[in-house]
Amino acid sequence: MRIIGLTGGIACGKSTVSQELHARGAVIIDADALAHELSRPGQSVYNAYVERFGSTVVAADGTLDRAAVARLIFVDPTLRAEIERIVHPLIRAAAEERLQAARAADERAAVLDVPLLFEAGWDTIADETWVVALPPEEQLARLLARDKSMDEGEARARIAAQMPLAEKCARADVVIDNSVTKKEMREYIGKLWRERIGEGS
Repeated sequence: MRIIGLTGGIACGKSTVSQELHARGAVIIDADALAHELSRPGQSVYNAYVERFGSTVVAADGTLDRAAVARLIFVDPTLRAEIERIVHPLIRAAAEERLQAARAADERAAVLDVPLLFEAGWDTIADETWVVALPPEEQLARLLARDKSMDEGEARARIAAQMPLAEKCARADVVIDNSVTKKEMREYIGKLWRERIGEGS
């Protein structure tokens, strides 16, 4: 089974690429989705946040207030690093369980869809890494269009909180330019799939 580590800058279109790979038969292991699952009351990530921050990150209905968590960690790099040291291993353990299940099912390919693939060291469990990229100003414009509640300063802070996109591209085995048309993107993903995974479309 081929393991692809998929990442990219925020709002660069990683989810679009992930969907294209899924349509071709890849098992998608989405770190954000796993984080959501583990953030439900009583689950490991939920418990870690409540232990660290107390009731300030718990919504009125008892669920995790993810917006409150984001506000805390995105303005404080030291705190963000502390939380990542706690939370990332919990999510990674869940991802590795999914990989084992995919391998046992004799799947051809699994995609680790991880925003902080390099930052969290997940690239070490992938056979190859793919980065979805955009020119900086287009990335900023897409982020602002996606999240209307965010002002430009917040958007730039979110982008700056990640490893520079140029560095991700330099470390990647494959760089996918998402400034092309959807048709061109689909064709390119198909070409990559045939060359690197083989079989099918």
